Amino acid sequence: MQAMAATSSSASRACAASSPSLASLRRHVTLCSSSSTPPSSLSRCPVAGAGAPVLPLGIRGGRMLVPSPLLGKSGAAARKTAVVTAAAASPPADGGGGGGKADSAAAGISRTLQLGTMILVWYLLNIYFNIYNKLVLKAVPFPYTITTFQFASGSFFITLMWLLNLHPKPRLSLGQYAKILPLALVHMMGNVFTNMSLGKVAVSFTHTIKAMEPFFSVLLSVLFLGETPSLLVLGSLLPIVGGVVLASMTEVSFNWIGFWSAMASNLTNQSRNVFSKKLLADKEETLDDINLFSIMTVMSFLLSAPLMLSVEGIKFSPSYLQSTGVNLQELCIKAALAGTCFHFYQQVSYSLLARVSPVTHSVANCVKRVVVIVSSVLFFRTPISPINALGTGVALAGVFLYSRFKKAKPKAKTA
Repeated sequence: MQAMAATSSSASRACAASSPSLASLRRHVTLCSSSSTPPSSLSRCPVAGAGAPVLPLGIRGGRMLVPSPLLGKSGAAARKTAVVTAAAASPPADGGGGGGKADSAAAGISRTLQLGTMILVWYLLNIYFNIYNKLVLKAVPFPYTITTFQFASGSFFITLMWLLNLHPKPRLSLGQYAKILPLALVHMMGNVFTNMSLGKVAVSFTHTIKAMEPFFSVLLSVLFLGETPSLLVLGSLLPIVGGVVLASMTEVSFNWIGFWSAMASNLTNQSRNVFSKKLLADKEETLDDINLFSIMTVMSFLLSAPLMLSVEGIKFSPSYLQSTGVNLQELCIKAALAGTCFHFYQQVSYSLLARVSPVTHSVANCVKRVVVIVSSVLFFRTPISPINALGTGVALAGVFLYSRFKKAKPKAKTA
């Protein structure tokens, strides 16, 4: 019995030398399951569970799949099962494979729908603005006064937008205001010239003349943006100019003041578009398209008010309107609707300008002319001769060719 006890004691000491004791094993398990143990200690734990170590970067899932001898599979089969399970549980990489292409296609469709909706709203607001504005100009032919009221209406909506925090208020320096001031000046003059033309000639003829905007857009883009048009683009401008000349020769309501006012409106509006695009593209500036248009509108109101007082005085008064026999309530409603449509169609136009090039914006603007011309002819029953219709059609066909050639042309290099 003593020999057997000695033998058992020797075996126990040998086992203790080759493997950890039961107490040591208990301490090790307690250490691994403790939540307060630092990561350096957790990394020594071989157990995958609640206290599993944080995996190094590049390993997904946060758990190490450990082969179990209870599965009854060989080591290779177990490793294969672990790899397949990890691959199934791991999410696909972002931007890779067909998922990235599908996301890109969905983003392209979403952007196209957004631009299409903006263009549709732009067209509808412009149609109603031209109709109501023409009715107001017929009753009170004061383009400076009406332009000032339209900018006042826009300033009211802009102030309301900032007060209700519908859009962040801009914080600009004096240098930034100095850069916007010339844009506000040409913006104001462009709308004055448009109202002068609408007051003298038919709406359809004003927009036929304004179909020459691509000509001024190309000219100003060459001078200030360094873009070089192709021969096809330059050739497409010929039917535009020729069609406008042909329509002007046969226009029933032709008036030189209305004609040159529309031409001046083309020059000023395209100058505003080109310079605004250049300002929005400046990385040093922090203005977005809405705030840029809003500041321009408020500045235009401040510039147009003294101009109105010096040129036309205060004529848009209730006493004057009653002396002319105009229905004051009806006129005020039409003027309010014209001012509302004016502000929002301009804002949509400016938001669209921030998303497309000046030339593309000009082409969309020319397509808008078609819609406005047709709607105004139907509403006002404007008489149009066959030659006049031919000239308008040739000009609009030139606009279509211009847009096609501009799309086919590779992106121009800027200086």
